[in-house]
Amino acid sequence: MKAEKRFLVREVYDHLEKSDYVYLADFSRVTVAAISALRKNLRGSGAECHVVKNSILKLALAENGCEDLDDKCFEGHTAIIIGGENPAGVAKILFKFSKDNEEKMGVKGGALSKHSLAASEIKALSELPSLEVLRAQVLALFNTPAQQLVRVLNAVPQGMVNVLQAKAEKI
Repeated sequence: MKAEKRFLVREVYDHLEKSDYVYLADFSRVTVAAISALRKNLRGSGAECHVVKNSILKLALAENGCEDLDDKCFEGHTAIIIGGENPAGVAKILFKFSKDNEEKMGVKGGALSKHSLAASEIKALSELPSLEVLRAQVLALFNTPAQQLVRVLNAVPQGMVNVLQAKAEKI
């Protein structure tokens, strides 16, 4: 392998190492201004978008341990989206961008924790609630038994107060 190619593979590999996930997208019909807007939106969530050659990407993914991606992911022009701590939030940004730009950018597939994902799985990931909402739902689940216990413990004294109140009103 030539030195330039090794350098490019190493650079893409370093990008892949920064993140637990990678999304592959086809950007061939998207304007430069739209890609700049996407990069700005991604930067807000700590993610990055890089255009790479498919042959270089295949080699970098093989080194990274993500060899089982579908070959259709490597057709046409490919951009990789990596980084950020919220893969679902980044997927939301990608699909919102695609919808806002009349479906000109298509998500081809990707990998999450070195497991390959189809485009439909990434779409399902994008439809999940945000990380903050999921955390709130989990905390609510933890809090529910405690609330019910307090209600049960409070029911006996409250019943007693109600009986005494009724007795006092009768007198």
